Amino acid sequence: MVTPTPLTIDSLTKVYGDVTALRDVSFQASPGRVTGFLGPNGAGKTSTLRILLGLNRATAGSALVDGQRYRDLDAPFHRVGSSLSADVFHPGRSGRNHLLTLAISAGISRARVDTVLDMVGLSEAGRRAVGGYSLGMRQRLGLASALLGNPDALVLDEPINGLDPDGIRWMRSLLRSLAAEGRTVLLSSHVLSEVQQTVDDVVVIRHGRVVFDGPLATLESGTSRVRVDASDRAALTDALTRAGATVELGSAGLVVLGLDVVRTGEVARDAGLALTHLSDESDGLESVFLSLTADEAPPAPAAAEGSAA
Repeated sequence: MVTPTPLTIDSLTKVYGDVTALRDVSFQASPGRVTGFLGPNGAGKTSTLRILLGLNRATAGSALVDGQRYRDLDAPFHRVGSSLSADVFHPGRSGRNHLLTLAISAGISRARVDTVLDMVGLSEAGRRAVGGYSLGMRQRLGLASALLGNPDALVLDEPINGLDPDGIRWMRSLLRSLAAEGRTVLLSSHVLSEVQQTVDDVVVIRHGRVVFDGPLATLESGTSRVRVDASDRAALTDALTRAGATVELGSAGLVVLGLDVVRTGEVARDAGLALTHLSDESDGLESVFLSLTADEAPPAPAAAEGSAA
């Protein structure tokens, strides 16, 4: 049975020497949902996850698993499963032996090892040395390690990196099914397009600060932009504004923000206005993500942070 286990980051700050890697970071990953923790390399994602898992200490603030620090959990392997790197495995040991070692240390049955190897598609490869694994196979082994304790929550750092398209679809399906069981899934990525069809909620971080925190649908709604024109621009502007849109005068007609192309046409029709132009000119979601993470400040702290994060 899954225990609802929120992961709560509250006013988290981390300073490495003279570099502030995290600045008052706050967000929550909720049970039953997949939360994408997104940002460029060096933005502070891994630093946050390491503090959450008790591997680093915060300078200020807290990172809690169901209201507790990771190190205070009674059975951490069963509460939170994690994979922060695909390069932590001894190349001369088999994937199965790696998992057996973890299982023995955590008091988990040997049968569970074979179960998770099957879940991640490594049943046959499990007896081979990890040194012969591809990056995608090591990612699968990392996920198997995270699932070993049948945890209530998962914390995964760049889990899709190195997977081919079939592997990405497989990972997406598995993570969605785990969330559907009531588990909390928190995964990081530096590419929104890789996880766009996987996540429910999005936290975007840049230079150690959260610049967006909310449902993916909210981020998507900010991409809508429609170009429209009519012989009576004033009447069209008035009708669209009353419908809740923001209307700007462009070089070739009106630019409508906040309504999609279908709704824009409906507003014009209901107002009895004949349109001379109507087109969807929305930004792609990836474009919005890139604008949120654009490097607007001198990169000295971020460059140093790359080694810290």
